[in-house]
Amino acid sequence: MTRLLKKEFALAMHPITPVMLLLAAMVVIPNYPYVVIFFYISMAVFFTCLLGRENNDIVYSLNLPVSKSDIVKARFGFTVIVELLQLALMIPFALLNRQLIPDGNQAGMDANIALFGLGLMIYGLFNLIFFVSYYRNVDKVGVAFIKTSVLIFIVAGLDVFSTYAIPFVRDCLDTPDPEFLSAKLLFLAAGIIVFIALTALSRRISIRSFERLDLH
Repeated sequence: MTRLLKKEFALAMHPITPVMLLLAAMVVIPNYPYVVIFFYISMAVFFTCLLGRENNDIVYSLNLPVSKSDIVKARFGFTVIVELLQLALMIPFALLNRQLIPDGNQAGMDANIALFGLGLMIYGLFNLIFFVSYYRNVDKVGVAFIKTSVLIFIVAGLDVFSTYAIPFVRDCLDTPDPEFLSAKLLFLAAGIIVFIALTALSRRISIRSFERLDLH
């Protein structure tokens, strides 16, 4: 399994992935919908799967002495690592945002703890919708990405709307840290739970679908 994960990063990963990770710095842009930053990692995963289709990565992996379930687990491992790495890279820029933009973000959630909880929820939804669709037919990676793209931009729109129209979000979550710290930490905890639950569910469904898939 460890060797398969190394293969994901050394051979399968699309070269644009490190660039997408560096876009975590966009959290210092004034009045920008920061949830869009999470979309870039979904693009990196999509491009990795697309590159794999063009390079016959699935066929190569199937010829290795590994099970189909291990192939899926390795791709999930790669995805979770880059998702969490992006969040980690966002932390110092979120702290810098507080110094550079003291008035907060007027285009959605502030760069605060709640934003990280929202990001985890978006990752969980992406993992569920994208991979469940992808592993039903690995040749139709574009269809899977379109589904998740629509979802993410709906969430982005709801993010901006909620920071103006929903009192709890506007007055509690969308505030500078450390204001309303307990509520934000609970929201972060909810994001962690959603991320773990949806990713685990997606992996289980994806393994079952991929094992049934006839690739000959």
